[in-house]
Amino acid sequence: MTRVSGESTAAGEAGEPAGPRAVVRPGRTVAAADRGALRIADRVVAKIAAHAAREALSVGGPPPEAAPPHATVIVHHEVARVRISLELDYPSDIGGQCTAVRHQVVQRVEALAGMEVPEVAVQVERLHSVQTRGAAQGRTQ
Repeated sequence: MTRVSGESTAAGEAGEPAGPRAVVRPGRTVAAADRGALRIADRVVAKIAAHAAREALSVGGPPPEAAPPHATVIVHHEVARVRISLELDYPSDIGGQCTAVRHQVVQRVEALAGMEVPEVAVQVERLHSVQTRGAAQGRTQ
């Protein structure tokens, strides 16, 4: 260890630094939360939101046979604006399911990513009925 003007630095072989420079100042401790920055990519928040939407749709029964929900997210200053595209079974309570999706997405993104979610736009892309699923399966066989 080499001592330079009251600071200690870690040194490797042949006087080369062994990695990031570590500076120790006596009597001063920096809290863990103040030592760096955390940036969660928009695509990670989108995955959290899509998974939360899937969770909300599967409550009370097996997950629907429709395509899984897709999410797009814009994050700005720890605020996430989310858009969810999904398909639902028909007949069903479309408003109730969309409300459940919004609630679950807000809850999960806030809990897992620590971001405020003031807006969740839910777009229902398609409705699937028992008859259309049977017809579609008949075409693929």
